[in-house]
Amino acid sequence: MPRGAMPGESCSRHEAWKGAQMIGKKVEAAFNQQINHEAGSAYLYLSASAYFQALGLEGMAHWMRVQAGEERKHAFKFYDEIVDRSGRVELLALGKPKMEWKSPLDAFKDAYKHEVFITGKINDLMRLAEKEGDYAAAEFLHWFVNEQVEEEQQVVRIVQMLERIGDSGGALVMLDEELGERKGE
Repeated sequence: MPRGAMPGESCSRHEAWKGAQMIGKKVEAAFNQQINHEAGSAYLYLSASAYFQALGLEGMAHWMRVQAGEERKHAFKFYDEIVDRSGRVELLALGKPKMEWKSPLDAFKDAYKHEVFITGKINDLMRLAEKEGDYAAAEFLHWFVNEQVEEEQQVVRIVQMLERIGDSGGALVMLDEELGERKGE
């Protein structure tokens, strides 16, 4: 009798039940790719943090560092989901992130473009989960769908403020102070 099977239960029935809990290969591969995207996001935000540190904009550096931490947490959510569903995590190589921007506005515009890219990847994952009939994956992804709305909104708000500020050094310092108050999660 297979481990975990009930007395009198056939091996094939137990295997079918066990298989329902496992992650499918297509979803597993896509989740592994998303770990890479989330880790790449963390790298990008950490690089932006270093850029702002070099400019002496400590608040913006702090904001980006906190965001890098959030992206690492997102990568671990995918990692844990794969493991919890008896899958195999495959860590893929990360590319070197951008290190220089023309201005703080340029850096935050890149952050916004990147969040839009990640939203597209989450939407692709949702479509795949639905196509594969993986309702556990779809349920898991709902959190990310909502998270991306929040992430895009946060960054676009900062972009809009930086656009209004323009070349006003005093306003930039005030925004930098405000962004430095961001709490880590």
